[in-house]
Amino acid sequence: MSKIKGEIIKYSRMLNSRKLSALRSGNISVRHKDGFFITPSGKKYSSLKNADIVFVTIDGKFNKKKGIPSSEWKFHQDIYRIKKEAKAIVHAHSTNATAVSTHKRGIPAFHYMVAMAGGHDIKCAKYATFGTRNLSKNILKALKGRKACLIANHGQIAFEDNLAKAFELAEEVENISLQYITSLKLGKPKILSFKEMHKVLSKSKNYKKDN
Repeated sequence: MSKIKGEIIKYSRMLNSRKLSALRSGNISVRHKDGFFITPSGKKYSSLKNADIVFVTIDGKFNKKKGIPSSEWKFHQDIYRIKKEAKAIVHAHSTNATAVSTHKRGIPAFHYMVAMAGGHDIKCAKYATFGTRNLSKNILKALKGRKACLIANHGQIAFEDNLAKAFELAEEVENISLQYITSLKLGKPKILSFKEMHKVLSKSKNYKKDN
């Protein structure tokens, strides 16, 4: 367990150092047995210790005496319940992904790397108050057939089969968001066809060979 907690702390601090989220915004979790470990509520990542990482059961139970989980633990719970392939989740308020999300728009296939999120586009979940089941429901809808999505007026979320890959995917989404914003400054970008993206999705299954 200490290894998992240490990994969560490492990548939480990287949210800051890689400029994906400032101070204490965003959250990270890793599936473990009948639940998941998640970053705590309201603590700066720079000050996190193993004892601060909270365990939440898949049924949503946790020991308040051992800490309060991130206020957004509910969508982590729901993703783990529905997405059996999800082993780690990274939620970030990264600048460019958040900027796109404030327009309540997803990211179309303007670049083939959009496929890294698992589909022909990156969808944007409808807005709902943070920490609510409504937000979870909206996120799950946007994640249908996907491993990442934007969250309207909020940020982005990515999951993978380990934390290193989930963090990398969050970085990919942020970079894609920046490229999309830049392309829009030049006008309306040309969108790759569904047929081409289908080819890319087939090839991308073998794109990453290591962590």
